[in-house]
Amino acid sequence: MKPDLDAFWMPFTASRQFKKAPRLLTKASGMYYWDDQGRQILDGVAGLWCVNAGHNRPKVVKAIQAQAAEMDYAPPFQMAHPKAFELAEKLAGLAPAGMNKVFFTNSGSESVETALKMAIAYHRARGEGQRTRLIGRERGYHGVNFGGISVGGISGNRKMFGTLLAGVDHIRHTHDPARNAFSVGQPEHGADIADDLERVIALHDASTIAAVIVEPIAGSTGVLIPPKGYLNRLREICDKHGILLIFDEVITGFGRTGTPFAATTFGVTPDLMSLAKGLTGGAVPMGAVLAKQSIHDVFMTGPEHMIEFAHGYTYSAHPLACAAGLATLETYADEGLLTRAAQLQAYFGEALHSLKGLPNVIDIRNFGLVGGVELTPQTGEPTKRALGIFLDCYDKGVMLRYTGDIIAISPPLIIERAQIDQIVDTLRGAIQRAA
Repeated sequence: MKPDLDAFWMPFTASRQFKKAPRLLTKASGMYYWDDQGRQILDGVAGLWCVNAGHNRPKVVKAIQAQAAEMDYAPPFQMAHPKAFELAEKLAGLAPAGMNKVFFTNSGSESVETALKMAIAYHRARGEGQRTRLIGRERGYHGVNFGGISVGGISGNRKMFGTLLAGVDHIRHTHDPARNAFSVGQPEHGADIADDLERVIALHDASTIAAVIVEPIAGSTGVLIPPKGYLNRLREICDKHGILLIFDEVITGFGRTGTPFAATTFGVTPDLMSLAKGLTGGAVPMGAVLAKQSIHDVFMTGPEHMIEFAHGYTYSAHPLACAAGLATLETYADEGLLTRAAQLQAYFGEALHSLKGLPNVIDIRNFGLVGGVELTPQTGEPTKRALGIFLDCYDKGVMLRYTGDIIAISPPLIIERAQIDQIVDTLRGAIQRAA
């Protein structure tokens, strides 16, 4: 019996189109979903960039069940439970050197808001309270709360919601198809694009700027890979002007780039890092912010009975989320999943770039186990070509994602080569049929 579809106002969905022909998922295991008709569907996007270890992994399922039976909830304000400290310790052990403090949230959006507040409060605590300005990047995605869409740079996510936060500016995006189309891995050209930050600093003065926030790989806008040297240059400019650098690793974290974090892969350590998605493999909502010891310690002043950072959430470090996180990290370690993308990157990239030359394919981008295939938009109907290809692939048993006129691929890290072939062959057929 199908549910009544009327009451649920769906997030980020063409609701009227969906409800005419709903795609209802009812079961999942490993690399696959099953729909309400019993069809098996290969998951080519790790749910929503998050199911990095695959679906319904036994250790994760058992950990959640056991925790629910033992303790359903513990308040995180002025109280705690052991698993919160255990998970924080394990995360700090995976993080780049010096990023050894962990603040738990419930989503990527909350992690971004938390990191932005940390940055502004940090400067105030050290006597530079005039540093309140935040710098994002064009085409950036940092969740959907007011801070996130303010520093974000996707117009469709911003235009409906007024003037957003004051004191925010944006540097230019890194998409440069004239020089970098069909790059395999990191593009050769574009480190100089980072120098646009100097322009923004000159406009506002460095003394007013708290932080710069970027995704190491811009995922939701269509998988924009950082040019070689670009992130290093951002780090140099931020250091020069006393500005904090925040990496939004909600998508890239937990093995997507071939190491635990893109910061490690690209050899650039930020001051703050926002996490979510792969932290629990999507099994229970959870996010986190990693912070350098030096940032944390600035807050640890004044009377010891006073709250140092007036921020947090009712469900921060929720017991079920912590149990899921610990089991997910154990699964990653048991199966070597945090480095598996590096082993499959060449095969995945070669398969994806075999689509070059197909009708309407104007660019292909890849790194680790994430890729994007950019398509020529239909005249006067943006996104419609990609939507049609997405629906065609789903009908053929492969679930991908479309954003604008770009098809995004980010499979679970347990994927096998034959499944990469299935994804690419299915996408190939759909692109040809849409020509």
